[in-house]
Amino acid sequence: MPGRECYHCKQWVEEGEEHDCWTTTEAALTQDLSEDLQDAWERLRETAASLGDQRIYASHKSIMFSRKSCYFFVRPKSNFLEVCVFLGRALKAPQVRRVDRASKSKVFHIIHIRHRDEVEAPITDWLQEAYELSGVRPLKAAAGRATPKPKPKLKAKPRPKKNKNPHSPS
Repeated sequence: MPGRECYHCKQWVEEGEEHDCWTTTEAALTQDLSEDLQDAWERLRETAASLGDQRIYASHKSIMFSRKSCYFFVRPKSNFLEVCVFLGRALKAPQVRRVDRASKSKVFHIIHIRHRDEVEAPITDWLQEAYELSGVRPLKAAAGRATPKPKPKLKAKPRPKKNKNPHSPS
């Protein structure tokens, strides 16, 4: 039968068949986790939800936590939960596996969680910090800078007058 292989999920899709591998749910992403990872996921989600008003949704292979912008997301893996937290500064801690710049104002941090007991300070403190940062509107580039002083205009040097008659002495 004619069809195609989905570029993203590599699933075979028959011609005319509906296919949207980008649409998923939290349950679908967490259903195959071990009991320890399920417990860790539940604690992580409860902790984040208790921070305040936000949008929690599944997208492709991640579960996103967002206010005005995404402040962290979780990628459930077979042996750990990969947590990506966006902060305004770089952290140096044993829990942080990788740090890199996400934008001019944000730095992302990759953390692996394998057990429910790992969802405690300082990780919960970082989630709180990221939550608070995501509710702040970024300043426009010009708004944060001082108004530049106008450059003084240089006075033009007077040019010597040219004679209309090239043969007359000056």
